[in-house]
Amino acid sequence: MSRPTTAKWTANWTANCTAKWTAKWIAAPFAVALAIVIAVRLGAGPGERIVGGLRSTARWSFTLFWLATVGRALATLFGGRFQALAAHARDLGLSYASAHLGHLGLVVWIYVYAIVHGTELPPRNALIFFGIGVFWTYLIALLSFKPFAAKLSARTCRILRTIGVEYIALAFFVDFSHRPFQDGFAHIASYAPFVVLSVAGPLLRLAAAAKRLTERRRLPASVGLESPHS
Repeated sequence: MSRPTTAKWTANWTANCTAKWTAKWIAAPFAVALAIVIAVRLGAGPGERIVGGLRSTARWSFTLFWLATVGRALATLFGGRFQALAAHARDLGLSYASAHLGHLGLVVWIYVYAIVHGTELPPRNALIFFGIGVFWTYLIALLSFKPFAAKLSARTCRILRTIGVEYIALAFFVDFSHRPFQDGFAHIASYAPFVVLSVAGPLLRLAAAAKRLTERRRLPASVGLESPHS
């Protein structure tokens, strides 16, 4: 009788620890995003606060997104030194989704301000394009929880994650590469690393997928060579 009770207690303890750990991965990045917004608000000029906040929060959330989505690819291509990063892909993905709320809060503020004061709204096409990226962000976040993922097949979840990740990567690339020469060299220097990373991410994932496919194709041949009947 004690063994099932002990097993149940262990399972509950593990689940509670996992939930607390996940909560920390979610809360900390949002706190950083909020601190970024406050710092820009206090330190930037009146005409630079919103733009500066948008730029800074976008870079912060993109950093977490990039780490979340290239860990497995880096581990596949370059070995075990990146295994720890790959193991925290889910945590980093939730961190990205949480951190991005700071960026979205500023976007909502822009639209509310424009509606209340009758100023020009941002282009509708941009709202739709980036809004789809937001949809994919939080759909993938929901699918990282077992109760939601269990409603779909593993293959469907994998396809949705792949499509979503690549769309989000495209949205970041478009955002970072928009009018790159508008503010001179300083603007180029501040955005160039993020443009490079937004291109490198899909290339790394594609290279890793190609390597895994090649290894799977070689596996039957190697099994045949090792067969005692060969």
